[in-house]
Amino acid sequence: MAPRSYEIRDEQWKQSKDVFLRVKTGRPPMDNQMMFNAILWVAHSRAAGADIPERY
Repeated sequence: MAPRSYEIRDEQWKQSKDVFLRVKTGRPPMDNQMMFNAILWVAHSRAAGADIPERY
């Protein structure tokens, strides 16, 4: 699936992925790029977090 205008592209992610910390918690690790794209979606759409599409 092609990235949407508000999503970070793979090339951009490769340049910035080291900014995100890899923490070990009780939960299994999530895909940081997908989580960041979800944050960008909320900022772009100004929708409530409960309205996040299932792809995130």
